Amino acid sequence: MKGYRKILIAVNGSRNVLKEGLKLACDEKCWVTVVKVIPPYEGDLDLTAIRNIGDVLNSEGEKAASGLREMAESEGALIKTRLEEGAVDKKIVEVAEEERCDVIIMGAKKRSWIRKLFGDNVVEKVINRAPCPVFIVGA
Repeated sequence: MKGYRKILIAVNGSRNVLKEGLKLACDEKCWVTVVKVIPPYEGDLDLTAIRNIGDVLNSEGEKAASGLREMAESEGALIKTRLEEGAVDKKIVEVAEEERCDVIIMGAKKRSWIRKLFGDNVVEKVINRAPCPVFIVGA
């Protein structure tokens, strides 16, 4: 893999995805954007006993971004972090387009036969809509 200038790493909770993405970025000496997508909250806010759900999501998002930056620094890389809210596959593709990325790196977990039949597969959706190649890392 040669010639990448910008890499998008879509994190899903697996440290392995970020680690492998940063390895590639260091080998290629390129820019890295890390995106974490939070699905929109569709529940009844009255049941959560939280007055401002936005504040809670923002504070949790900042904790996640801080953790990502710490891990990147330990690997000797500088990253740009983005926290997005929405449909995971659509947001990953949107960020890749906005950042003009040359490759997307994301993780995939083994799926049960029930999820294969009925579940949404974010990886497949991203691959089908991505403006660039998608590199899949075992999560």
